[in-house]
Amino acid sequence: MNEFDVKQLLQIGAGARAEDDLLDDLCELASRMVKADSADLLFRDAQDGLVLKASTIAPELVNRLKLGKGIGLSGEALIAGEGRYVANHAWAHSSYAKYPGLSERESCAVAAIPLRHVDGSTFGVAIFRRRTSWRFSAKTREKLIDVANMVALAYKTYRAGFQVGTQSNRLGALSEVSKTISNSPYIDEVLQLLVNLTAQQFNYRVCTVRLLDEERQELVLRATQATVKAYHRKRGIKLGESIAGRTLEENRPIIVRDVQVDSDYIGHDLAVEQGLRSMICIPLTIQDKPVGVLSCYTGEVRDFSSDEISALETLAHQAALAIEHAKLQVRDTLMQEVHHRVKNNLQQVAALLRLQLKTASYKTLEEALNDVLTRILAISAVHDLLSRDDLDHVGIRSIAEALVHHHQSSLLLPNKEVNFVVRGEDFRLNMNQATQIALLMNELIANAVEHGFHESNEGEIHINVEVDSVEDTVCLWVSNNGDHLPEDFDPSKTSSLGLQIVENLARAMNGKFKISDVLGWTVSEVKFPRVSGE
Repeated sequence: MNEFDVKQLLQIGAGARAEDDLLDDLCELASRMVKADSADLLFRDAQDGLVLKASTIAPELVNRLKLGKGIGLSGEALIAGEGRYVANHAWAHSSYAKYPGLSERESCAVAAIPLRHVDGSTFGVAIFRRRTSWRFSAKTREKLIDVANMVALAYKTYRAGFQVGTQSNRLGALSEVSKTISNSPYIDEVLQLLVNLTAQQFNYRVCTVRLLDEERQELVLRATQATVKAYHRKRGIKLGESIAGRTLEENRPIIVRDVQVDSDYIGHDLAVEQGLRSMICIPLTIQDKPVGVLSCYTGEVRDFSSDEISALETLAHQAALAIEHAKLQVRDTLMQEVHHRVKNNLQQVAALLRLQLKTASYKTLEEALNDVLTRILAISAVHDLLSRDDLDHVGIRSIAEALVHHHQSSLLLPNKEVNFVVRGEDFRLNMNQATQIALLMNELIANAVEHGFHESNEGEIHINVEVDSVEDTVCLWVSNNGDHLPEDFDPSKTSSLGLQIVENLARAMNGKFKISDVLGWTVSEVKFPRVSGE
């Protein structure tokens, strides 16, 4: 092998380029150097089998074709640590493993040469083929071994340069990730960008972020670029448990040289399946307040350099700041939304007061004020739900149950025994409809309590909610089996302020309201189109 060939190989290995491109170039150059018709590079996997990493003849099989331990001429060469040579009719050899779609004429002669670490251990195999017979003389074998060794050296030079790197290279990767995640205002997007870009820039097999659930004191998986579904279903980790839990509890990076055999690591089976070996866990903290953990995994057993650890710690600090910034933006949006909602609900209170001023049916001021108080408390019930529930939506059954609790504790007289039953799915409405439904439902329940049990002292009030998925409408029924409706009752002629409010609210939601006697039950029905978004 001449000096020019050696320089070419080492220049390819030293170049700052993607690993896949590097392996393609090494494979192509090695094939030319030994005058082969095609060449492949295969690397050892976690089960001591082989994975195709580069090929001049079947590039579509790269990272897809896998050979089990000891399978094929390449598998034998890896395990034995020495070359395998078949000069003619290699495709008919008992140990030959055929690639899918590769014709027999491509493999008349085959040489499988181990790729070695500096210490002599094997990490892969180079395959060289000719379409015609090939005389493997001592000189030819020596050249094949020299080329394979130079390919291994060029690759390891590249890997060493990437792993250790210069400070400027690390800072460049760090700057790229930090700049990108700091531009996003959304926590989930920040986290996904963090794992994707960190894995890409530092060439990690898998990166994950777990955030601390302070209430449960658990680290919950929030982002990973791993595509295996089992990875996304990993359970929460308690503080102090496993490597990630210890990292946050001790507030320091923890390195595991091989997660496949470490006794403290949770998930050995998945680590073996994914080919994960070395791991570093970095705590995410803000002013010593724990936020979460960034975990990075390599595909081979190796050390993490001091520069690499320093860069990851800086990145973790930047990520924690980006997470906190995103949370602050969400809180700011929440405060604006709460302000908007309070303003709208105060306007609704004012509208209710104007309606009651126009209604001169109250005998005392106390009666009028109690009526207003009941309606204001209905709005308060919705706000209480919004403060504990999803910001954008609230469950309709939750509204009903909150209003029932309010009426049971404040409106029913001691001598009345009325049982409430709430049925239906707790489907969600947007905030505007939730507030309107709370007011409407409050009026219907109050009407059932006041008029349904004016004479009767016991009975039941049922609240049923149902969604018609075909028409995308909501049906609400409030029924009671107390006092019967008068035979000549006409809701359009009633002077009841409550029923007027129900009628107006139903109309405002493009819905319809009716009240009738059904088998001895007084049934109030409201039907309106469902609006699922803001």
